[in-house]
Amino acid sequence: MSLFDTIRNTIVPVHKEGYPFVAAFFAGSLVLGWLWEPLFWVGMVLTLWCAYFFRDPERVTPQDDDLVISPADGRVSSIQMVVPPSELNLSTEPMLRITIFMNVFDCHINRAPVRGKVNHVVYREGQFLNAELDKASIDNERNSLVIESPRGNIGVVQIAGLVARRIICWTTPMQALEPGERFGLIRFGSRLDVFLPAGAEPRVSLGQRSVGGETVIAEYGSAKGPVISRRS
Repeated sequence: MSLFDTIRNTIVPVHKEGYPFVAAFFAGSLVLGWLWEPLFWVGMVLTLWCAYFFRDPERVTPQDDDLVISPADGRVSSIQMVVPPSELNLSTEPMLRITIFMNVFDCHINRAPVRGKVNHVVYREGQFLNAELDKASIDNERNSLVIESPRGNIGVVQIAGLVARRIICWTTPMQALEPGERFGLIRFGSRLDVFLPAGAEPRVSLGQRSVGGETVIAEYGSAKGPVISRRS
């Protein structure tokens, strides 16, 4: 059994996009160990972190067209009404935007928040500002999907961050997606913006941790109104 099979089957499931990085970190560990033995173990710690970063766990996703599921693991860093980026062609009026910020320890696999067909995919070059800054939504490198869902068109925007330097999206226009289905990933720290049409109510709070493919971040057709939360 190869090193990669061992990592995938006994330590943590690793997405194939991470294999070259795990191999590079391991090779670096061997070189460092040849220079000075203690550095080998430092390199191995970094190799294990790299495998952990590219982990690809199974998730149990609610199948309900009234629910919007978190597209990524991370912290809810913004819930507000914002005009979506022009390339989405969604609206010139503010829409509900829910932002999930991913740090370098979060799982970076991105998942479809709803069921639907991908209308279009648009990549934009840009800067690499801190992804937690509000202006990163417009200024940073990003890749956008518009999904035609049973509740209307929604936008999902992958945004590169201060450390991230590569956005990967393997979804193509006209492709059908199911809730929780993997559609891409971002390497080494970033954020996801989800733009929702009228009728969606947030079901998360600022600072809350979300689990990609499992946490309900918004809901349609509910008379309950916005969530009220408190720290305890």
